[in-house]
Amino acid sequence: MHDVLHREIQVTDEMLDYNRHVNNIVFVHWMQDVAVEHATVNGCTKEVYERLKVSWVARSHHIDYLASALPGDTVIAKTWLADNRKVSCRRKYLFFRKNPDGRPGDLLAKAETEWVFVNSETGRPMKIDPWVTSRFRMLGETPDEIISD
Repeated sequence: MHDVLHREIQVTDEMLDYNRHVNNIVFVHWMQDVAVEHATVNGCTKEVYERLKVSWVARSHHIDYLASALPGDTVIAKTWLADNRKVSCRRKYLFFRKNPDGRPGDLLAKAETEWVFVNSETGRPMKIDPWVTSRFRMLGETPDEIISD
């Protein structure tokens, strides 16, 4: 089981906005990408979800932008599940600028998404499948080891 997903993202010119920093919407794309990757490495693949006839939809996103990601930066994205409820879960994200020594540097953004588990045929919320829940450990808000590693 992978409790926290770490992914490095190279900032490209296509990600920049008029102000020459990473556009806000790019962070939302990164959030979705790392969420899918984290689920996949824990066995919750597209094929499994298709077989179960389930999916996830975002109910809300919240992002606090703390510093700009700039051309040439490498961003370290970290994501984990904070908690789950009957039909939804909260996923947290941290985005850091990678330092020259390879370790996380400036915190660029912190974010969370509330994901709702739905029946893919009806689009209606449903109880999260116990098998899916068993694939993840809920880590809470921001455990110290997530920031320091």
